[in-house]
Amino acid sequence: MTDHPTTTAVSRATRTLLMCGTVAGPLYIIVVLLQMLTRDGFDISRYPASMLSNGDEGWIQIANFAVSGLLFVAGAVGLHRARGPAGWGGAWGPRLVGVFGAGMIAAACFSADPADGFPPGTPVGSPTSMSTQAMLHLLVSGIAFLALNAACLVFGRQFAAAGRRRWAAFSRMTGAIFVAAWISIFAAQGFRVANVAFALAIALSMAWASLLAAYRLASTRRHRGVALTVV
Repeated sequence: MTDHPTTTAVSRATRTLLMCGTVAGPLYIIVVLLQMLTRDGFDISRYPASMLSNGDEGWIQIANFAVSGLLFVAGAVGLHRARGPAGWGGAWGPRLVGVFGAGMIAAACFSADPADGFPPGTPVGSPTSMSTQAMLHLLVSGIAFLALNAACLVFGRQFAAAGRRRWAAFSRMTGAIFVAAWISIFAAQGFRVANVAFALAIALSMAWASLLAAYRLASTRRHRGVALTVV
């Protein structure tokens, strides 16, 4: 018995990992949208999606963080294994996507505090203190967002070097939009438009990561006979 997997087996495993990354973003976005429509008192212009982790139905968002995070980590492994001769973000691009996925898993472990009337029954207004769990949630979320934004820039540079101008522009645009939206929630605290813009920027970034995995998956299907880089 050989100690090394065959090219066919490695290719099949890599494609499965990329499929995980492909569904990660849409899954997270759809589950959040469904909760927005069904959770009493939730308003995305007032509360971040992480607030959905509170209340009797908070387990849904906690599971959403965990499952989507695991899928993003799997997709990152797939991106790393399928880098090929063109680099595909080098070693750091996939790693940064993996850090983002790990941050989502950590966000499932540390929930944001109830605040400003959500869930129903919570006192209206900003809380006077923050729990350790909520501070850890902010920390891991910040690290995850920074990693995802950095991944956009790393892959954008790789796409530009490879002559894939549309993907380079899409990657860089996604990173720029996210940074602008993130800055806006601090510069315009309390403005609902800024909160909605940030939520949309998060959705765009997740969609970008999943489309990246889908794009690489389609490429591997076109070249099934070519050995994949496994590091």
